[in-house]
Amino acid sequence: MSATACIDAAAPVADAGAAADGPQIVLDLSRLLSRVLHPTPTGVDRVEMAYAEGLLRLAPERLQFTAFHPCGLHGRLPTGLVSEFLALTAARWTDEGWTEPRTQRWRRAAAACLSLAPRPISPSRAATGRPRAYLHLSARGLERHRAIAAILRRRNARFIPFVHDLIPLEHPEYARPGGARDYARKIAAASALASGVLVNSQATAEALAPALAAAGRATPVRVAPLGVPTSPPIRNANVLCARPYFVALGTIEPRKNHLLLLHLWRRMALTLGPERTPDLMLVGRRGWESEMVFDLLDRAPTLRGVVHELGCIPDTRLRELIRGARAVLLPSFAEGYGLPVAEALALGAPVIASDLPALRETGGGAPDYLDPLDGAAWAAAAADYATPGSARRQAQLARIARWRPPTWDDHLAAALDFIDEVCA
Repeated sequence: MSATACIDAAAPVADAGAAADGPQIVLDLSRLLSRVLHPTPTGVDRVEMAYAEGLLRLAPERLQFTAFHPCGLHGRLPTGLVSEFLALTAARWTDEGWTEPRTQRWRRAAAACLSLAPRPISPSRAATGRPRAYLHLSARGLERHRAIAAILRRRNARFIPFVHDLIPLEHPEYARPGGARDYARKIAAASALASGVLVNSQATAEALAPALAAAGRATPVRVAPLGVPTSPPIRNANVLCARPYFVALGTIEPRKNHLLLLHLWRRMALTLGPERTPDLMLVGRRGWESEMVFDLLDRAPTLRGVVHELGCIPDTRLRELIRGARAVLLPSFAEGYGLPVAEALALGAPVIASDLPALRETGGGAPDYLDPLDGAAWAAAAADYATPGSARRQAQLARIARWRPPTWDDHLAAALDFIDEVCA
């Protein structure tokens, strides 16, 4: 059997009928299953988790789960086992998952993945009645054009992918080698198969428009800003660092522009001295095409003691770290959405971000926005925000008090409304 084989057409498990108050929803969990051994989530992981948990709460009678399993098969996932898997995954992202011995954590995760081997689905009712909505929330597997098309036919489903950004196509210089080519295949398949597309921002919708036009189909697009999870109370915002500090979030890759921050911090350490230089906390794993950044982190003596590479850390600690920061720094060259901006503002932390349309959509008038190439402006902002009683920082805190975070309930309400329209 091939690695992309599907088992939808077998018969042992009966498919549930559509609920009276809306079309049935088939939610693809391929992304979360593929990340079963990773202790920290990416932004896309968080989106898939929010949909799974939110739809189980808001529309359980309409919801089914499916996936391209890591074993290569595609099929139905029992809801009860999915609920257990989601709980295990959520625990793994918190302190609880990080204190568990690695071998035990991997054993539990592997067992959960094995328990979710795809089940076959009876085709008896799949090709009749009101169309289903097949939600695919990540780019994983989108290149399997023929396999997805066959699934949609057998299940009488309308395909609704979620496109998070077009960065590999708009800025191939920031992608992994071959990444632009591979992503073009995914977007071409999504454009050809989609009955509707969900996106996170107007900026992403505008970037997607040429691909949809090239497919020659009038595909509706719905902009639905991503929500911010409700966070538990912060225990002690300043416990992690005795000195003023800033936080930079994200995988170390070229478009995140870590190089600007490291040069800025090296200059501060040389001119002010390390004892008067605020700390810079880097949160995120090492990625690709960033050898100069890695060399500075590993070998620059002036950065020792002032720049701290934390790697991946549990969500609980991350929230504490953000809440106590003088500001969260996001000097990116390109973004499809500003989830770190929304999460930082929701925690009451100031944000200094690149002046990008997607980040302005997310943060509105609350953050300070700077040109990602204007090193002098970033240096001045960091020096100002590090100063006790900074008027500029206090002004942003006042703006944050008036800012309202997007919620997952609002997002899912928009998604459910869009599903109804697409399947009408």
